[in-house]
Amino acid sequence: MLKKIKVADVRLGMYIQEVCGSWMDHPFWKKSFKLTEYQDLNTLKNCGVLEIWIDTNLGLDVDVDVVALSQQEEELKVENELKKIEQTLHKTEASVSLHVELIAAKKILSKAKETVVSLFSEVRMGNAIKLDDVVSLANEINKSIERNSSALISLTRLKNTDDYTYLHSIAVCVLMIALGRQLGLEHEVLKQAGIAGLLHDVGKVFIPPEVLNKPGKLTDEEFNIVKAHPLKGWECLKDTDGISDITLDVCRHHHERADGKGYPDKLSGEALTLFARMGAVCDVYDAITSNRCYKKGWGPAESIRKMAEWKNGHFDEAVFHAFVKTVGIYPTGTLLKLKSGRLGVVTDQSKNSLIKPLLKVFFSTRSNTHILQEIIDLSKSSDSIVSLENPLEWGFNLSEIMSV
Repeated sequence: MLKKIKVADVRLGMYIQEVCGSWMDHPFWKKSFKLTEYQDLNTLKNCGVLEIWIDTNLGLDVDVDVVALSQQEEELKVENELKKIEQTLHKTEASVSLHVELIAAKKILSKAKETVVSLFSEVRMGNAIKLDDVVSLANEINKSIERNSSALISLTRLKNTDDYTYLHSIAVCVLMIALGRQLGLEHEVLKQAGIAGLLHDVGKVFIPPEVLNKPGKLTDEEFNIVKAHPLKGWECLKDTDGISDITLDVCRHHHERADGKGYPDKLSGEALTLFARMGAVCDVYDAITSNRCYKKGWGPAESIRKMAEWKNGHFDEAVFHAFVKTVGIYPTGTLLKLKSGRLGVVTDQSKNSLIKPLLKVFFSTRSNTHILQEIIDLSKSSDSIVSLENPLEWGFNLSEIMSV
């Protein structure tokens, strides 16, 4: 059984299923493990993390009453946070249907991957970045998001571990532009925000693959090597003709935190630009929703709730709120079970409510069979959400369902 507990209640013999916080905030970001060493226990209690998840089936338990109270308090806090965000919802309607835009978005994504793979290869060989290709790609992505932001946002979640670094850069570009539109940024600034997303992780080309893709827990030395990538990327880009200050800023500061506990410069508060704050949110969201060689990604709705838990100290509040409005409390691609017993995948956000999205229903849990697919707007329906569901447990390929 999984339980969330405070770090103060951790003891040797517990099985650590997950450390609450961004993966880059602590040395236990690679996988779950049983806590058997005093050194690891001391590191965990002194690294700034406040809570963890334990699996009582694989290790020791704690006092039940203490855990239940802590979980209830945390769940109530997150729900109140998300309700507060929804009260300020203002969403414009897409000009193109998701089904139509998915066709264009798939072509853009294919071209984007080729561009980013080539770009990173040139950097690895010490050659200059072809900025014209990057600018052209950012413009195409911006146009697709303007037509229907859900298409590219949903497609960029579908990545394999071998292509993660490249597709992560594209995903952050997409999210930066979509978030920028929510924040009211103008066209030229949106383009620069997108370019910053494409290049924010270029420093990872200098990290040895055996460290970057290590399936086990990183050593302290390996962890420090990984944490060097923002500076290495900034050093690579700063002498490139045509690179904007926005790109340099996001590249160097996308792992900074609002409370000053990030890296490499430990900036906080007003010292962080809007674009660095945007980069931090977009980078974390795509990272935790992606499958990695050492960790399965969380679902989009679960990830939003995790980030709401981490918000204080980690993210700028206004930027995080705008991000939730951008992707939704139940983002596109989320599998939901309804009161009627039907299963549906979120295809878009309602302009009326963040907690009542548009769904494509396709399966009945009562008859355990596929049903005639239908788009329903929960803001106009008597049906309601019962639970989040894991598509892997049901054996569904949601990308295929969404594209039909």
